[in-house]
Amino acid sequence: MRGHNRRIMTGAECLADMLAGYGVTHVFHVPAVLRRTFAAMESRTDIKRLHVHGEKSAAYMADGYARASGKPGVCAAQVIGALNLAAGLRDAWLAHSPVIALTGGREPKSKFRKVYQEVDDIPAFEPVTKFNATVDDVARFPDMVRQAFRVATSGTPGPVHLQFRGNEGQVDAEDAELEPLCEPQFARVPPFRPAPDEASLTAALDHLQRARRAVIVAGGGVRASAAAAELVALAEALQIPVATSLNGKDCIPGSHPLSVGVVGSYSRESANRIVNESDLVCFVGTETGGMTTHFWAVPKIGTPAIQIDIDPQVIGRNYPLLAAVNGDARVVLTHMLARADRASAAARKAWVARTQAIGGEWREKYRAVLTSDAIPIRPERICHELTRHLPDDAIVVVDTGHAGMWMGGFYDLTGPRQSYMRSAGHLGWAFPAGIGAKCACPGRPVVVFTGDAGFWYHIAEIETAARWGINSVTVVNNNSGGNQSKRGFDRAYGGEQTQKAREMWTFRRTDFARIAEDMGALGIRVETPDAFPAALARALGTDRPVVIDVVTDIEVLAPTAVS
Repeated sequence: MRGHNRRIMTGAECLADMLAGYGVTHVFHVPAVLRRTFAAMESRTDIKRLHVHGEKSAAYMADGYARASGKPGVCAAQVIGALNLAAGLRDAWLAHSPVIALTGGREPKSKFRKVYQEVDDIPAFEPVTKFNATVDDVARFPDMVRQAFRVATSGTPGPVHLQFRGNEGQVDAEDAELEPLCEPQFARVPPFRPAPDEASLTAALDHLQRARRAVIVAGGGVRASAAAAELVALAEALQIPVATSLNGKDCIPGSHPLSVGVVGSYSRESANRIVNESDLVCFVGTETGGMTTHFWAVPKIGTPAIQIDIDPQVIGRNYPLLAAVNGDARVVLTHMLARADRASAAARKAWVARTQAIGGEWREKYRAVLTSDAIPIRPERICHELTRHLPDDAIVVVDTGHAGMWMGGFYDLTGPRQSYMRSAGHLGWAFPAGIGAKCACPGRPVVVFTGDAGFWYHIAEIETAARWGINSVTVVNNNSGGNQSKRGFDRAYGGEQTQKAREMWTFRRTDFARIAEDMGALGIRVETPDAFPAALARALGTDRPVVIDVVTDIEVLAPTAVS
């Protein structure tokens, strides 16, 4: 019971015990911060303390860990590296990922005296955290750590920052009468599952059942709620096609007859067409932001809509609604399924046939590039081979930019046990996030898809993965450039570019497989499309990190979104 286990202990011992008590298995950090806590972890816990090569990487690894496991990911940095850690939290903030950042801070006795490396970092964390606080007294360790886990996991999840007094958080060396009490309820997402009110639930279901051309748009909130099975069951009961955001891509397998693909900007053309032909859009667990709606053109503002979300602040923010339901996605969908009038599905038979025909048109349009034998390799072919050959329990981690466009539109999950995680906007996120995901789920294959532009950001972490034996697989779409920028520079240069213009978005040709080998990983160079399946099979059977360097065509651009 609370108050019965208080004893004299150091802050380091208390923090180590509490992290272990919340089920934390890895902490990603750049030294030197909380040194005594890390020493206490060695003697008191089984937590692995991964010393990595950059603070942003540490934050991205913690983010990948959190998204893969549903448990808060923990990262740490001393005061001079804290700003980099804050920058790394931006993706977790945008994707609503429960990451807890621990940093060092300033000593009150030396503030404003120009101590070496003294910077006030608290303001930098304010825009990217749900809770941003200082821990200045060792007696506050227990309640502040509990609050960090409570805030990170509750409601819409998100990052938290605790700044510990001392540039390296030396307050952890002090002792007090402490109780390292943990609250297991807040060890993972979601700790609470609020139920909807009856009137809003009934209204939403009535509108869904009356619509002839309804479509569901499922977002990351469905994923966070672990509500994919309930979503698919309701869609099947009412025969309503399902589109997803990028964050919700693994809510329904791409092979499901009601799946229409990712909608929005980094999307599948057929999904945008279907959403814009619908007579009712049901948003579930999505903020209806610019990427998911192609800047509110898919669907157009004014399209009849209903919205289900755990956060009341996002409901109706971007679309006028016929009905609004505030509650946990799994609870709401379960209640709707229990009350669903399955007879109403017959009215949507023609609509389902129409959506499948549109999907078939898309597949026929892109069949040639999906199966192309062209050399250099087309990225669509890589996506097609990943669809065909990834294990049924794989975790797929995808960068933004062209990587996000290729995989969002051309890769399909083939079963409900596969997972999909994507950068919420920061190029370079995927490779370190994949390392974090593998730490969280060591028994599952983790395959990262990025481009060479994204891989360059944190390439040093190959050594981290090799040092710690983290056998994630990273597929690099290597075209020696950031060719998503080509269209923009074409416009800037008035049409056809010069060689000087191409300097703005191209790189030296690099063999990443050789670099990987030098750092202790397995490197595989793939130059023909028929060699990719064997390379992937070899990578998945290897007990060390793997980089598959795929040489692709720099002139091939991902298709732009339709609206």
